[in-house]
Amino acid sequence: MLSYVFVGLALGAIYAIAAASLVVTYVSSGVFNFAFGAMAFAVARVYYFLNVEHGWPLPLAAVVAIGLFGPALGIALYALLFRYLRLRSPLVKIVATIGLSVALPPLVNLVLGHLANATAPGLAPQPLRTFHLFGAVVDMNQLITYAGLIVVLAVGTGLLRYTDVGLKIRALVDSEALTAMSGVSPTRVSLGVWAFSALLAGLAGVLIAPTAGLTVDGMTFLMAAAFAAVVAARLRSLPMAVGVALAMGVVTSVIQRYLDPQSPFAAQIVPSIPFVFMLAFLLYYALRGQAGDTTAGGALDRAIHTADSGASTGASTRRAGRIRPTAVVIAPLVTLAVVAALPLVLDEYWTGLAAAGIALAIALLSYTLVTGEGGMIWLCQITFAGFGALLAAELTTNSGWSPLAAVLVSGLCVVPIGVILGILTIRLGNLYIALVTLTFGLLAQNLVFLRDGFYNSGQGIYLPRPEWASDNKTFALLALAVFVVLGVIVLNLRRSTAGLAVAAVRSSEAGSRTLGLSILQVKVLVSGVATFVAAIGGGFIALNYQSALPDSFNPFTGLIWLAVLVTVGSRSIMGALVAGVAFTMLPGVFQTYLPTSWAEIPVIMFGLGAITLARNPDGIIAMHAGQLRTVSQWLEHRRAAVRDPEPATPTSTRTESATSESTRTEPMSSESATFETHDSESPTSARGRPDQHCADDMNHKGTEEKLLTPGDPA
Repeated sequence: MLSYVFVGLALGAIYAIAAASLVVTYVSSGVFNFAFGAMAFAVARVYYFLNVEHGWPLPLAAVVAIGLFGPALGIALYALLFRYLRLRSPLVKIVATIGLSVALPPLVNLVLGHLANATAPGLAPQPLRTFHLFGAVVDMNQLITYAGLIVVLAVGTGLLRYTDVGLKIRALVDSEALTAMSGVSPTRVSLGVWAFSALLAGLAGVLIAPTAGLTVDGMTFLMAAAFAAVVAARLRSLPMAVGVALAMGVVTSVIQRYLDPQSPFAAQIVPSIPFVFMLAFLLYYALRGQAGDTTAGGALDRAIHTADSGASTGASTRRAGRIRPTAVVIAPLVTLAVVAALPLVLDEYWTGLAAAGIALAIALLSYTLVTGEGGMIWLCQITFAGFGALLAAELTTNSGWSPLAAVLVSGLCVVPIGVILGILTIRLGNLYIALVTLTFGLLAQNLVFLRDGFYNSGQGIYLPRPEWASDNKTFALLALAVFVVLGVIVLNLRRSTAGLAVAAVRSSEAGSRTLGLSILQVKVLVSGVATFVAAIGGGFIALNYQSALPDSFNPFTGLIWLAVLVTVGSRSIMGALVAGVAFTMLPGVFQTYLPTSWAEIPVIMFGLGAITLARNPDGIIAMHAGQLRTVSQWLEHRRAAVRDPEPATPTSTRTESATSESTRTEPMSSESATFETHDSESPTSARGRPDQHCADDMNHKGTEEKLLTPGDPA
């Protein structure tokens, strides 16, 4: 028994180091780092590159990889990404860090190469020495892990509580603006925090690699298990996180003594223990009302951020004006026409990729509903898609149902799961909702999808296409027709009375309550419809591959789905179609026409696209649409000025006119009123700086008069 305890303490110590890193960065910056596993993989891969592939001595490789490369990586990522996230919305924070987790590992593999053997050394010299303690066996790697945790806790506690550095970090937690006013540089403090966090990530990655393997999946599992300890600590208490992490490791190890290692049940239950811990603490805090979101920064920080962002965004909104109704109709029709033409003009291989992308787009519509419309950060939509696929395959293969009827009925059967989950998470904050839905997906993956009856040695359950749609071309057009039908349903929901209630709840739950809206009914409605759409999408994904493959519905793959969709635009129906087709066809382009070493570039692009949300929270479609509207508005203004030039006036008259215009308080013109109405609807409008906009408009008008007035006495 004692040997199991020692092994569990070593595992728990690694979880504790990871949890300490997550707690420190969340408390100081308000960012819950979903890229922790990717950072751990990057440092561990550099350590392997130096020690194994280039024969560096173990101590030197450890110092360079963990002590130098790790902090440098943290500083670089802070400069490129994390410093923009402090006061962003929870959705932007989560998706941007997910994008980093998607892009960083393939970028490392692109530079250092793929590993043929995932077996990695630890920090102990080889051959591994063992010791006997109280009749139990302890190896050198375990002793180094214990020592590493002790050093991290001692140094971290000493710095935070008894030094000026700790005082500065605690001040940064309270308010970045007040910290700057006291003469302390918030940037330097944040750089130190993220450098230390990356060092801990690298240490945890190197320590876990000998047992979990030097793989992205192994590091991601480390991150997800550490989430449980952080949630138990309510994201802030470092001692609580360390204690729960150690207990979690001991339970995970000791329980294996009573399980048959060859049984499928043991293979399913052991990896699920950290997620059971997380789910238990989440439900406990939810029942006590202690699982709400905490905001980073103080009131002064948010006031400064709102003023700055409002000024710039308001100005751009004023210049852009409203979207033309014709553009709203034409753009989706053009997108549909292009996607519909792909199966008609491409060969069988590319048509198959297009069909897979359209089927995926159906599933991505569920994210459009639950995240774009409902404002809820659900990370288990891919799990609902997996339930729909497996149930449809069961009904078709074992009960003789027609494939399309089975997909429809399976979608309806999965809806209650989403409704129950929506009810259970109604009192949780956005970050806790993301964690509990991710936990639900991981538990479903381990306890349901990997069962022998469903997994079938990785082959899944056979699900044939309808006989009349057996070829890729017909199936692609069928999937596109289903996407259009579901897209119309989403559009009608958005424009209905229920859709107005959904928009109100997404904007402000407190304000919606004052209007008498039921938050529970609105969120349950969105949850149910989104679950149905996800299950239908999962059924069509299975129909495309003609098998319900559980590996296709891994929750971590769902994180990539969300990152790709939100990059394009979380509220755009056509954005889901573009994201789905790009996700399947872009890798095919690289694999077919470019060197094989570039095969990871599409994944890197998807991840980097999600990172751009830190600068453009509405997605790239909205960003480019705004740029096109600005250009269109400018061209119309120029044409109008050429068509109706103003009469020549003396310079003094123009000066007096400009002066009176700048001080006038009369009602605005209809065009200005239109812009003002649009700004009032935007959450980032610049209501506080109308004088600057008026001055800009006055100067712009004066410049045009000088250019267009004939006979001007220059």
